[in-house]
Amino acid sequence: MNEVYTFIEAEKTTHGVALLCWLLKVARSSFYAWLAGEKARAARRVADEALAHEITVLHIASQATYGVPRIHAGLRRLGHRVNHKRVERVMHERGITGVTRRKRKSLTRPAKKAVPAVDLIGRDFTAEAPGTRLVGDITYIATGEGRLYLAT
Repeated sequence: MNEVYTFIEAEKTTHGVALLCWLLKVARSSFYAWLAGEKARAARRVADEALAHEITVLHIASQATYGVPRIHAGLRRLGHRVNHKRVERVMHERGITGVTRRKRKSLTRPAKKAVPAVDLIGRDFTAEAPGTRLVGDITYIATGEGRLYLAT
């Protein structure tokens, strides 16, 4: 709708406002209400820029890790009374994002009804000769490229 009102504002010198509103099927009172609100919209843009500066300072101070909840709490600590939705909108408009922790992936869990395997060697791992008692295990080693699974 802003595009329509902007068009009417631009063309009102060549054509009457009443004619333009009639052609574009817009109420004249709505156009004049939009026109009266321009000062408030400009003030909000200036306030958003000041808020964006404060958010950027807090975000850089956190080494670019804080997201909306912590930035909002930091602004509240500094004495700014601002809604978290506004903080979210300003951060989104400027592409400021926090770091999301990855959910920890657990190892395989057995089914609740699974029966544990029978311990055939009775937890006695000593062998009289090589190759007489064979056991196996699997584990993982965290590396820079991901997990490395080790089976023995």
